[in-house]
Amino acid sequence: MTDAPERDRFEARDESGAVAGVVPYQLTGAIIAYTHTEVDPAYEGRGVGSALARAVLDDARARRRTVVPLCPFLADWLTRHPEYDDIVARSTRKVK
Repeated sequence: MTDAPERDRFEARDESGAVAGVVPYQLTGAIIAYTHTEVDPAYEGRGVGSALARAVLDDARARRRTVVPLCPFLADWLTRHPEYDDIVARSTRKVK
């Protein structure tokens, strides 16, 4: 997983370099809002979405950012991963 700040998104790529999935974001200071998670249909069911979720949240933690999970997939993923509660904005914890 890599951050592509020129595209305002994180990208997951396969061995050949093809984009397998993306998580676009909006960054304002120390607040990062993840707006969507998209996995190419050819990669569905392979854990790409979960790997992206973990990567973007680990990155946010490392950069001391507060996460606003606007993406329904990411918001749902966070309900199963309370270890990230400390970086999630409380007022948007379960945005659907």
